Amino acid sequence: MAERTRSREQDGEGFTADERAAMKERAKEVRRGKKKNGLDDLLEKVAEMQDSDREIAERVHALVNEHAPELEPKTWYGMPAYAKGGKVLLFFQSAEKFNGRYATLGFQDTAQLDDGEMWATSYAITGLSAATEQRIVELVTRAVG
Repeated sequence: MAERTRSREQDGEGFTADERAAMKERAKEVRRGKKKNGLDDLLEKVAEMQDSDREIAERVHALVNEHAPELEPKTWYGMPAYAKGGKVLLFFQSAEKFNGRYATLGFQDTAQLDDGEMWATSYAITGLSAATEQRIVELVTRAVG
């Protein structure tokens, strides 16, 4: 618990240790630019996850590949992500990324999820039932547009 508290403590600039680590990962991704292999980088990040999140991330990856093969796999702030037209559309954040309680499937503003004046852009995932997988497919398909 002490480690979790320390990682959430902010430095003088207001960033936690986890946030600083994510920014460093993003800087590394940008420096690598065209030299990187997005799919290999994504699969490497998934392989580093703890068992429960890794299983979810692997299934999310399979669902995205099956239902939105036009999306480009990559990493984004050290998280598995999928881009359209060079811009991140959706990402998977493991619970351990920021010492969270659950994994998250998140969508960026390029996702076509608009629904009136207010809509969700991230979803907690604690397991994968058939209904959850169907909801992921619906969200990904809708997000792509």
